[in-house]
Parts: sequence; C-alpha cells; structure tokens
Amino acid sequence: MTVLFFALSGLDLLDGLKEVTDKEREHIIDWIYSLQILPADDKDQLANAGFRGGSSLASCRSHTDCASGISSFDCGHITMTYTALASLVILGDNLSRVNRKAVLAHVAALQCPDGSFFSTNGGSENDMRFMYCAATICYILQDFSTININNAVRYIVNSMSYEGAMGQGIFLESHGGSSYCAVATLHLMGKLDSALSSIQKQRLVRWLVNRQDSGGLQGRPNKPPDTCYTFWIGASLKLLGGLNLLNLEALRQFVLSTQDPITGGLAKYPDSHPDGLHTYLGISGLSLLEQDNLRPIDPALNISQRALKHLQTLHKSTSNSQSGDCL
Repeated sequence: MTVLFFALSGLDLLDGLKEVTDKEREHIIDWIYSLQILPADDKDQLANAGFRGGSSLASCRSHTDCASGISSFDCGHITMTYTALASLVILGDNLSRVNRKAVLAHVAALQCPDGSFFSTNGGSENDMRFMYCAATICYILQDFSTININNAVRYIVNSMSYEGAMGQGIFLESHGGSSYCAVATLHLMGKLDSALSSIQKQRLVRWLVNRQDSGGLQGRPNKPPDTCYTFWIGASLKLLGGLNLLNLEALRQFVLSTQDPITGGLAKYPDSHPDGLHTYLGISGLSLLEQDNLRPIDPALNISQRALKHLQTLHKSTSNSQSGDCL
C-alpha cells in the first residue's frame, strides 16, 4: 500500500496521473478497498479494522479464531490506513466506501496511555511515526473525537530533547523524521502555535537548519546527507516558516545528483541505487522548493495541494450534508 502511495503521489506531483486511464484508476481504487477490513460491529473486532498493506495477510481469514470469520492475525496497520486513504484522495475517490466508524475505532484502540500509538492491534513499537499516521487519518476523515489529543500533544512536547528537536519518544535522540512527524501532527491537530513556545520553535528551527551539510540534509548530526530528508526537514521548516533559511539551490543540486541517468529514479545518496521511497521523497522535497515545475505539495499531509483541494471539497460536502440532516 505504501509503495502504491509513493507511486501515485509522485505521479501527481509530476502531473503524470493523466497517463492513468479511467479503467486503471477504477482498478486501483477497487484494489485499495479490497484491503479494507470490514469487521462486525463488535468492540474487539473494530480494533482490528483499518487497511492491510497487501493481499497476503488476507489469507489469515482461512484460519479464523472467532465465529464471525475475522482472524486476530488479519488486522489493519495504521501506516497502511493512512496511505490507503491518501491514495484514494489522490485518485479523486469520494471515500464513500470507507467504514469510518471502524477505521476511527481502530485508531483509537492503538493509542497508548502516554498518548503515543502502536502501529497495529496486538502490540508493536509505539512512537512518533504512528502518532503522525493517526493524525492524518483523523484529519482526512475530519474526526479527532476518538483519540486523546491532550495526551498526544503532551507526548510530542515531552519528546523534545536537549538538542531542541524531537525524538521518537521521551529521552530519545533528536531525529529529522521524528521532528517532522511531531510538527506535522501538531499542525493537523491545530496545536502547533499553542503547544510550543516561541523559544522552543526557535531552537527547533535552528536544529533543523543545521542539518544541511554538503548541500543536502542529514537526519541526525554527523550523518551523511540523505535525499529523503529533503522532505522531512524541508516540510518541517515549511510548517515552521523557516524553509528560506536553507541554501535551496544547493539542496536542489544534491537531490538531482542522486538521479539515475538510466532509470530516472532518485537514490538515498549519490552513486547508489534508486528506490521508490527516496524517489518520491526527493520529488516531494523538490516540490517544496518551487523550482522544477512540480505541482505544489501540502507539507502536512504529504499530498499535492490539488489532492488537498479535493479533500477539502469532500469535507465541505460532508459538513453541508450533516447540517441538512440536523435541519
């Protein structure tokens, strides 16, 4: 599911989705919905809802351990749910087939007492990555009521290290990816201005700007620059109003230096093999720089602003429908 998201959103930023036919678009949308878990209206089963990452886990349904036919091994993953919803929005779907109650119940079941989130029901790592995925899901579905926002904000603030940026959790090393997840989550929750003081924001911006090394951006001090942090660091600074503090042309040249002259993909480092993740995050990072005729990107949801406008139209339509019901 995540690989599909990289491909679709990358094509969108490159204005390449027009190469996808209507039939192919419908096929992709149907495939995404085929990976949605539709449990019975039972609390324990709702915790297993959401979207799978691929079709292989669906085989667990043949080895059920409950009367309804839902296996405890066949459960959604919070990252796959985020990328599934984002991909549907990118493709112009109206999200009408999303079981909102089940998806939101799944997200709620994954929140830990400290405010962080597991990735899947049954236990996993719990950290800033899945906090971000929870926020994006709630934002896309326009419903934060099922999670504890105060605990989530407290977890983020407590994860700021002595360096001034965020780690995956409390007392952990500051990291570019974790800082992005924290900043974007606060933004999506409408808490970015209130949760962090001006001094905290200044220290965070300083740490992020200091990650530029040899043109590119590194995820941590004393690490080589890496293409993916063009987005993680760049989008964090965009949300904080500090992107212009980077040497943008040097950053652009670093990203372009990782492109394979034959396949066209982008790699983690120059003179290494390209892959889907770094290709997409390099493209999305370049979109932030507004220099290569790429579609503009929304730094918080990591989708194009074109796709964001479609989502906002859906939100408006849903709001109007609910108002009509009340009348």
